[in-house]
Amino acid sequence: MSMSTATAEAPDLARENAVFRKVVRRIVPFLILCYVVSYLDRVNVGFAKLQMSDDLAFSEAAYGLGAGLFFIGYFLFEVPSNLILQRVGARTWIARIMISWGLVSAAFVFVNNEATFYVLRFLLGAAEAGFYPGVILYCTYWFPSHRRARVIAMFMSAIPVAGIFGNPLSGWILDRFDGVSGWHGWQWMFLLEAIPALIIGVLTLFYLDNGVRDAKWLSDEEKTVVERALAEDTAHQTVHGKVWDAFREPKVWLLCLVYFCFVMGQYALTFWMPTFVESTGIEGNLAIGVLSAVPFLTALVAMNLFGRSADKHRERRWHLVIPSLMGAVGFTLAASWSGSTVLSLIALSFAAAGVLTCAPLFWSLPTAFLGGAAAAAGLAVINSVGNLAGFVSPYMIGAVKDATGSSSVPMYILAFSLVVGAAVVLTTKKDVVNR
Repeated sequence: MSMSTATAEAPDLARENAVFRKVVRRIVPFLILCYVVSYLDRVNVGFAKLQMSDDLAFSEAAYGLGAGLFFIGYFLFEVPSNLILQRVGARTWIARIMISWGLVSAAFVFVNNEATFYVLRFLLGAAEAGFYPGVILYCTYWFPSHRRARVIAMFMSAIPVAGIFGNPLSGWILDRFDGVSGWHGWQWMFLLEAIPALIIGVLTLFYLDNGVRDAKWLSDEEKTVVERALAEDTAHQTVHGKVWDAFREPKVWLLCLVYFCFVMGQYALTFWMPTFVESTGIEGNLAIGVLSAVPFLTALVAMNLFGRSADKHRERRWHLVIPSLMGAVGFTLAASWSGSTVLSLIALSFAAAGVLTCAPLFWSLPTAFLGGAAAAAGLAVINSVGNLAGFVSPYMIGAVKDATGSSSVPMYILAFSLVVGAAVVLTTKKDVVNR
């Protein structure tokens, strides 16, 4: 590259960076807020278990089955939901999703037996189906692939943020509201934590733009900068066509396996973290909530450090393999140190940092080669199949705990799953995903 060419390109890059910083400031904080609410309503059942299992005489396996049934509804409705989002626009469809799951989440106050618990968990999954892959698809409308890992990492910071603030909040509600107006604490928790989804769902209709051309907060010149960067990026995509192209693509199914392995660890943490902490001898729901937030705080830092590094170096595979192996080590140590609260929290922090870092980095793989309608279908397929681990993981832990009376064996299984996921990632081609 000549000196004059480099000099000419520098202002262009500076201008492009400035435009994308503006896009990030406008879009990403709102999406994070939406996902915090989503994740809290999805996993607060982990805190409800601390009271609900005794109040309604649920076994460990019954709780695990109910927690996991969310993902059956999610699996069945996710692909259609993402295709509808592409057709009607993100603003309308994401608002619909949030309002629907808020109403279903509030309905958990009426759970009085295993059957109603199972039905409502299934309906919650069906209502929320399409939100996460829809946001991933929405990010492809705004950010080229080499900027996407950091953006998705910022978006998925909502998971540890939900744990950092939501766990103590859930524990406080359980203790503070138990017995108020004749309701159990877990009933109040479901009701109060459903309200933000309804409010933000309505706000979505007024705040989100469906795409670059609809963004009144961007000038015509800024829109051109974004569209040019996106056009250059899509030239690298190898699958860019009809819906069924995604189903015929072998890499899509390979990535389904990778994501399944990672999700096994992710939902083990989010559904069972309060139980893991309680098993070390901690008493009191608020204390459990505060200590359960520690691993998520560690994960928040790790997610964003790895996301920045992946974009800076334009390297995906090892930035994904390393945290997955970190998660495996964390689960193994947690199984060995279960008798100590301090050591267990250190191990669980290591596991959370690894497992939760995997997800945002993972999504830079499929978006590197999927485009168009194939992207809408492919992202939903990968997310829905991978999220079946959200059914398998909590049910497996509950069933194994009932059978063995131990929390260690499930953790060894989770560690093995993460090792398998890391090994499969290394089979992907470097020149396809490192862009």
